[in-house]
Amino acid sequence: MIAFGPVPSRRLGMSLGVNNIPPKICTYSCVYCQVGRTLRLSVERRGFYPPDRVLDEVERKISEAGDARIDYITFVPDGEPTLDLNIGREIDMLRDLGKVAVISNASLFWDTDVREDLMSADLVSIKIDAADEVMWRRINRPHHSLKLTSILDGIREFAAEYSGRLITESMLVRDLNDGDKSLRCTAEFISEVDPATAYVSAPIRPPAERWVFPPVEERLNAAYQIMSEFLDHVELLVSHEEGAFVSSGDLRSDILSITAVHPMRDAALRDLLYRRGEGWSFVEKLLECGDLAETIYRGERFYIRKVIPSERLPPH
Repeated sequence: MIAFGPVPSRRLGMSLGVNNIPPKICTYSCVYCQVGRTLRLSVERRGFYPPDRVLDEVERKISEAGDARIDYITFVPDGEPTLDLNIGREIDMLRDLGKVAVISNASLFWDTDVREDLMSADLVSIKIDAADEVMWRRINRPHHSLKLTSILDGIREFAAEYSGRLITESMLVRDLNDGDKSLRCTAEFISEVDPATAYVSAPIRPPAERWVFPPVEERLNAAYQIMSEFLDHVELLVSHEEGAFVSSGDLRSDILSITAVHPMRDAALRDLLYRRGEGWSFVEKLLECGDLAETIYRGERFYIRKVIPSERLPPH
């Protein structure tokens, strides 16, 4: 199935997906990948599906969706979408149907042709989990021919030329890339890219490796604060998609949806409770049932939505 959805996306609203890469061909074999281990590591670009077939399947899905809202037609395949030699042409064809987004790990951005292919996309999301060589290899497990310095240079060049909406996502794994040193290195590089929003996420779906866990809430809070020292717009992605679609009016939902994106300071949370006519016992109940976590960063108390991973995969 090439086209699927529309489905709720934590970054893009309602997204109609385009799976332009057969499972699972990728440039990386990330330890946290929800699709599982990479079956074939590759950096060779080639055509996988005829562009006309991609267009036909997307048109059919849009027709089937009827009046359903579609915010983006999104290239979000089982592998790295820029391995598709035809992606530039496909983006141009699909833009007649709506806004087009590409979710990429940026591993091929050293290639001028790849950067050029993505220039016409309305939104590009770039994965930056680590900006130092050792950590990058540990978490992303790249194809042997890839070089991080070339990738980072390519990202800088793309960001300087691209006129669409550019966002970044950094997936944090407990006791791997969630330490202060790694976070500062990553944040410093992302600040050079200057994305519209820098997302910080945690593996909440079953990962490729069973030893992968999301960071504890203290480290997620620290990540948010460190990133915010370098960047103006930082958001957490620590809840499942439905967390992005709660309606205002339900105080519990409001608190959990806010703290899934931004850790709330103690004073801000107390102010919200006061304005809604509730006492601190409301928060204590959220803490007791495990929906909310309390953390300290630089002597200041914050509240963050508790990270609850999905059930893990059985051993390979």
